[in-house]
Amino acid sequence: MTASEKSIEIARAAAKAAAAKIARDIIAIDVSDRLAITDVFLIASAPNERQVNAIVDSIEEELHKQDLRPVRREGRTEGRWVLLDYAEVVIHVQHEEDRVFYALERLWKDCPAIDLQLEEAPSQVDAE
Repeated sequence: MTASEKSIEIARAAAKAAAAKIARDIIAIDVSDRLAITDVFLIASAPNERQVNAIVDSIEEELHKQDLRPVRREGRTEGRWVLLDYAEVVIHVQHEEDRVFYALERLWKDCPAIDLQLEEAPSQVDAE
């Protein structure tokens, strides 16, 4: 079984909203073969708690436009690791330190990645 088109569309919308707030290392993993409770994990990170919360706000606002509300939300007050559970898609927005420590990508490395169709951000040129 693979993730449904609806799940992939939700993940892509959330990823674009996260990218708009400069989220880093945005990935989506199809976990539908391993978990019966969800299709997709979307993971994004930010360098500080304030930006984690800004990314979460952006995702919730975008998905709310599609009449989607999380069935569960955790970690919002700390701003280190916020989990938004939209049933088909579970979104993890993590502080960069927590992302390295918990390494969700490594835990789910056997699951296929989903193409989020995000435009490549222009690379920054180091001023030397």
